[in-house]
Amino acid sequence: MTDKATHVQLAVRLLRDAAGFFRNVADQNPAVADQMRENADVYEEVAALLDDDPDGTVSLDDADASD
Repeated sequence: MTDKATHVQLAVRLLRDAAGFFRNVADQNPAVADQMRENADVYEEVAALLDDDPDGTVSLDDADASD
């Protein structure tokens, strides 16, 4: 067992932990449940992207369209 992790591994862990936090908030607060679950899904998706391809890229064009 090692006490070290790469920056990407740490980021993936933090994103997944944050997703769990959002899901817990959703379970405890129906008024914001939909938004919290959506946040959790986004964090999980980004964690999966990092896990699958740490050096991958995404187009930011779609993100700019929502501004």
